Amino acid sequence: MEENIRYYSEMERFEIININDGEKYNYLLNNDIIVDDDGYMRLLIIHNNFSKFKFFKGNNFQEVPWDNVRKIGASTIIVDIEETEIRRITP
Repeated sequence: MEENIRYYSEMERFEIININDGEKYNYLLNNDIIVDDDGYMRLLIIHNNFSKFKFFKGNNFQEVPWDNVRKIGASTIIVDIEETEIRRITP
């Protein structure tokens, strides 16, 4: 196998960090990835649930286009996106 192949089971423990502002978006296993019909990753959905108690959690999400993912390192996923470019979703 090629060296640049990553398994999701390995990546789910990777922390997501925005190098533009230093914001940490928790770990991949607490967020979602949208994959299109051809198998390409299109969006990283960041869950903004800040409360530890389920009762108080809000359902706020942020969409980060996969094109903004700059690097997948040994234990981090680095994104580079301006705050104004992040699409916010409140269902």
